[in-house]
Amino acid sequence: MVLGVKLVVYILAVLPAVLSELEPHPARTRHRHHTRTTQSLDVDIDLGPANAYDSEEPGQFRFPYGQTKVRGVNLGGWLVLESWITPSLFDATGDDRIIDEYTFGQYQDKDVAKAALQKHWDTWITEPDLAAIAAAGLNHVRVPIGFWAFDVSGGEPYIQGQFPYLCKVIEWAAKHDIKVIIDLHGAPGSQNGFDNSGRAGNTTWHLYQSNVYRTNAIIKLLAVEFSQSKYKNVVATIAPLNEPASFRGGDIVNVTRQYWLDSYQSIRYPFGRSREGNLFELIHDAFEPISFWNGFMTKPNYTGVALDTSICNIGKNDIKPFNAAYLPVITGEFSNALTDCTKNINGRFRGSRYDGTFPGSTKIGNCTGKSGSGADFTDDYKVELGKFFEAQTTTYEINGSGWIFWTWKAEKSAEWSYQAGLAGGWIPRDPTERKYSNPCI
Repeated sequence: MVLGVKLVVYILAVLPAVLSELEPHPARTRHRHHTRTTQSLDVDIDLGPANAYDSEEPGQFRFPYGQTKVRGVNLGGWLVLESWITPSLFDATGDDRIIDEYTFGQYQDKDVAKAALQKHWDTWITEPDLAAIAAAGLNHVRVPIGFWAFDVSGGEPYIQGQFPYLCKVIEWAAKHDIKVIIDLHGAPGSQNGFDNSGRAGNTTWHLYQSNVYRTNAIIKLLAVEFSQSKYKNVVATIAPLNEPASFRGGDIVNVTRQYWLDSYQSIRYPFGRSREGNLFELIHDAFEPISFWNGFMTKPNYTGVALDTSICNIGKNDIKPFNAAYLPVITGEFSNALTDCTKNINGRFRGSRYDGTFPGSTKIGNCTGKSGSGADFTDDYKVELGKFFEAQTTTYEINGSGWIFWTWKAEKSAEWSYQAGLAGGWIPRDPTERKYSNPCI
């Protein structure tokens, strides 16, 4: 059955009720914020009967986290722009001020920016990508999406239109038997100041109640929509916020902890406190040691919660004891990168620490043959990449609940691309294959 969803009608109808249910958050209030959306789109998803909430047993999760290992990839650089993943999209603007999604809309004619994004959304991830992901033996995709896909307010220059593509990838994933994690990658005010939050620079998400309020409202909308039983075979988890950065200081950790609790109510009880839902909640460690979260949101008071950690290199040895006693730990972002040689990886025009071109850095070596398309990677370097991949995935499976590689594809960064790794041979076609007796050497 094909289900037509008028997104704007849905949001405008549901949002007032959602907002009225949200409790005030203990963050400072600057001004009262009225959430609105400018998006008006028809979205068709063919996933089965509509509104059949009672066809799922309450509390029956859609993937056996903690029992079956998560093996997946992120669909990075698609619905949230990153200049290192698709540098051509940024270079085509001819404007050096454009460094993130905010400035992509700010410093271009809106129609020009919209046309560029529309082409990008249409072509960067398509159904053949999902077929290839399934053929590679992976069981999850994590789909980053920003708050601006649902809520643009106060003159924010973001371009909307991402939501129908989220719906498309969910339909493709269902066809290829892949589970989807919906990841809110950027929040109002930015939760980390990274360009992948939508706006590089200051971190102000935690400072104003209006920012947290808007974020909670979006999570409630997502939870209500994707808790419908028509998604039971595909949408398994919502990650309510990517990488809130405790190292930015202030009260970020405390605001984040409360936000995890608030979003738990939305995700796990989307239809009210009397009926448990079927979605998992994936919270992030906020760049704190995993042990920092010991005892937080654990059974029996909380169910259906897993902890996401982002790892830039192998060596976090505190996964095992935490995972065994408290929450499942999923390594939600890691890569094969052995250097920061990828163009724009530290921000557009920021250079590399490895070759000393990043401001204030000391040169370690030459970036030649360390990044790019992979065509000039030596056989020895490919072996090194293969060992690194195997060492990481083995660690994350033995000591945790699995892994999600960052990212599926990248224009000029083969070491960050699962797709390129498959083609180049340093990532195996079967993710359970182990070919190195000691991959750490």
